[in-house]
Amino acid sequence: MNPINLDHILAVLGAAAWDADERSRARVAGGLALTVYDGHTRDQGTPYLEHPLAVITLLRTEIGISHPETLLLALLHDALEVAPGSEALLVQHLGGPFTARLRAMTADHRLEQRPKAVGDETRWRAKQAALPSEDLLVRLADRLHNLRDLAASPNSDRSRRFLQSLADFQLPLADAARDLSPHLEAMHALLHTEYVRHRQEIRP
Repeated sequence: MNPINLDHILAVLGAAAWDADERSRARVAGGLALTVYDGHTRDQGTPYLEHPLAVITLLRTEIGISHPETLLLALLHDALEVAPGSEALLVQHLGGPFTARLRAMTADHRLEQRPKAVGDETRWRAKQAALPSEDLLVRLADRLHNLRDLAASPNSDRSRRFLQSLADFQLPLADAARDLSPHLEAMHALLHTEYVRHRQEIRP
């Protein structure tokens, strides 16, 4: 696969159809994504930036999301997880309110660059449950792409914990939120269907 560049990011976002100000903001966000995710790889060994781009594609093509700010949020949804020190840069170029949305989508122990401690999981679940509809949609799209990518993960214990969290928390959260918008209803249906299929495929 060719290296991801700014033109590729803009194409995945569908930014050509946006107005001039939105395209300008997309270029800024794309440049930040290239900087923030640079050098980071996922558990599967792939460049990290491939993941947020896949989340954007999922939202656009399968859920029907076209709102620029939601798609930019998807592009940078893991920025503070992989590079907490980038917060000031994000505030400078994309503003405090946008960066605050990213903070709300990131677990506290990631923001504080420390190991996970007692109580962190409870606080993280509370943060996710408090997300507004569009932000929750991005977080659930992240979960869906991770589920689809699970077979490529070499860490079986991490996969087990992911599936347990999905069953215990994210799926019930998606179910509770599905009446908030047609997009969340579609996301719940996709997430539930693929979770069931995944469990059937790995059943002995």
